[in-house]
Amino acid sequence: MKSSDESPGSDADEQNDILGQENPSESFHNEIPLLLDPWKPCRGTRATVKGWLLKLRRCLERVCSIEWYSYAALGVLMAVLSFLMDLSVTKLLRAHQWLYVKLEGNTLLQFLCWTLYPACLCALASTFSSSICPFSTGSGIPEVRTVLAGIHMPHYLSLTNMFAKFLGLICTLAAGSTVFLGKVGPFVHLSTMLGAYLDNLCTLIRGPKKETGAPAGLVVAAAVGVASCFGAPVSGVLFSVEVMSSRFALRHYGPCFFSAACGALTFRLFSVWSGEGETLQALFKTNFPTALPFHPLELLLFAFLGLLCGAVSCCYLFCHRWILHFTKTNPIVVKMLATEKGLYSALVVFCLASLTFPHSAGRYMASKYTTKQLLTSLLDRRPWDSPPHNASVQLELPLEWSSSGTSVFFSLAFFLFMKLWMLVLACTLPLQLDTSCSVCLWGAAIGRLLGEGAAHLSSSVNPGGYAITGAAALSGAVTHTLSPALLAVELTGQFSHAVPILLSTLIANGLARSGHRPSFYDALTISKKLPHLPSLKKACPQLPSTTLEKVLGEKPVQLQRGAGPAEVQHAVCSSREAQIPVVDSHESSILLGFVLRSDLLMFLRHGKTQRLEGHLDEVCCIHPTSVLLSPHNTVEEAFNTLMVVGAQTLFVADKGKLVGHITRLEMKRILEGLASGMEAASRRT
Repeated sequence: MKSSDESPGSDADEQNDILGQENPSESFHNEIPLLLDPWKPCRGTRATVKGWLLKLRRCLERVCSIEWYSYAALGVLMAVLSFLMDLSVTKLLRAHQWLYVKLEGNTLLQFLCWTLYPACLCALASTFSSSICPFSTGSGIPEVRTVLAGIHMPHYLSLTNMFAKFLGLICTLAAGSTVFLGKVGPFVHLSTMLGAYLDNLCTLIRGPKKETGAPAGLVVAAAVGVASCFGAPVSGVLFSVEVMSSRFALRHYGPCFFSAACGALTFRLFSVWSGEGETLQALFKTNFPTALPFHPLELLLFAFLGLLCGAVSCCYLFCHRWILHFTKTNPIVVKMLATEKGLYSALVVFCLASLTFPHSAGRYMASKYTTKQLLTSLLDRRPWDSPPHNASVQLELPLEWSSSGTSVFFSLAFFLFMKLWMLVLACTLPLQLDTSCSVCLWGAAIGRLLGEGAAHLSSSVNPGGYAITGAAALSGAVTHTLSPALLAVELTGQFSHAVPILLSTLIANGLARSGHRPSFYDALTISKKLPHLPSLKKACPQLPSTTLEKVLGEKPVQLQRGAGPAEVQHAVCSSREAQIPVVDSHESSILLGFVLRSDLLMFLRHGKTQRLEGHLDEVCCIHPTSVLLSPHNTVEEAFNTLMVVGAQTLFVADKGKLVGHITRLEMKRILEGLASGMEAASRRT
């Protein structure tokens, strides 16, 4: 099916494609603007450099198209950014730990060091981000999903946003396990911004290319973000399919896997070159037994763990939606988030850090560990509750969980209770944050608690297997996806537990999705009133079924078939649309087709120069409309038609009579109107 605006522009697109091929006209097309520009300085040097660049471009295009080079560059650049970010965060965390150890013996100074260091970092991140680019805070995934759905939001893909988000994310992660936040969402946003820049660069090199739906560079970038974070290319692509794109085209699979593989390989190589590993290996290496990883009867426990994680995810998502509503309705919080974001971040982080102080409640939560150390300790295969037979092989990491002298069961239960409301409170911070890693760690603690209980009854049980299963199940339930199951396998290299992980993730997802509950990212989308139809549909399924006649705006400017220059001039001045509908007459309003704005301008120009008094149908070509909508069509049907056919304008006619039109800008207005009343409905569900 062709859209109503595809056929008129196809000739120009074909001409651009022909000019982009290797033929004699290409040199004229490229060299004239590059080599003979008299308004640029150093014309000779510039001509030489650009001449060599043109030759390099021709050589590269003989191997493959220029887009594939941009996909490889995207993966490599994101891996470099991920490595630099991890390196910077590690240095800042070590500085904090060094200062804390140096103050040993003075509890007051240690308390101030423990609390003020992350509070100042988060206050700096909030103030800097709000001053440079207010759009850089938050996860970024709801905005990226809206962009991939076809809604134009240029502010969220700017280089200024990218710079502010990168520096702010470093400060957020450097706060450590105090704020209990991760980098997946913001890093996917960073990848999308870099992908948009490389996509524009490719367009500048090879010329514009007509494609329906979201640009391929943005879809590929969503997969590269996850692959560059953890070195997991397959789950990165699956994450892009499930979370980012409401309609994933088959033509995007190849570029996604290629770019994600480039990013994951570069990220793993950087780990080897930096001395963290001897070869390419899993990020969280485990040593689960392969001969008998679990007993068949343990599948019942894994299924119960899936139910438990599904119930916990419903509780967490309810609390998350409640806190989002509270921050938008409480006058004190609203005022602070509007004018004093740095102060609000400092106060909240100071409160969280005070609770995790190792000499207070932090002794029961292993607060001295970083997020990576916490997850590594939870994935250990040996039970903590039963002492080892040989005292010389005692583990160092799990000892922190029982350093207070209490049972590991109490420490894990206290950790789960405290981190629940602390994580919900941290979600209100105006920072570059994401809770995927935090939820994964929280799920690992749930699985570890169940595994320790099972290991207490049977010494052959592997508690680490329950931890990795709980991490995948809770992450999948919160985000309503299955990609965490594959991500857990890729991060640990434990294919022996693939069946329990998938079983628990499926059960947790089934429970979390029941009752049309929105996911974590859907709740953020609704709270921000973003025009993303799949999220609105999950929160309130009847709203997307609203008919177009209830939401259509004003009737568009139209021309009758026999319009003269005066009427055409009035239409051109009154409307900025690229396609102006043509009707038989203003009285009947029977739609005949549309005429391009460029043709109307040419008609007026010829009328002025040659003083002709022709009619519209005698001079301009009236293009027929291949796709028409009815006022009885729903908003969802109109949205799907816009996305599938890639049209910019769709006309709405009732029995052939023009009643309105739907553009992408108009669809954005309609969806924003539907989203304005969704937050209360989402909170009730």
